[in-house]
Amino acid sequence: TPLPTSLTPQTTTNPSTMAEEEIFLFSSESVNEGHPDKICDQISDAVLDACLEKDPHAKVACETCVKTGMVMVFGEISTTANIDF
Repeated sequence: TPLPTSLTPQTTTNPSTMAEEEIFLFSSESVNEGHPDKICDQISDAVLDACLEKDPHAKVACETCVKTGMVMVFGEISTTANIDF
């Protein structure tokens, strides 16, 4: 599977050295405090932290979605710990 364009190394020539260099394009987003994405990240991080605290070898793939009146946490957790959420 090819990498997305933003992760594909691009080759360019440095004019001062005439040497070829690889550059990577990187993008990110930023949201303000209280934004649903921030709340979702806090919930997912809390699930991950709780699992790793009791089982350092836990495998956690946790996502969270929120809307008015609902929080949905989903994913896959493989652990020997008994986590009380």
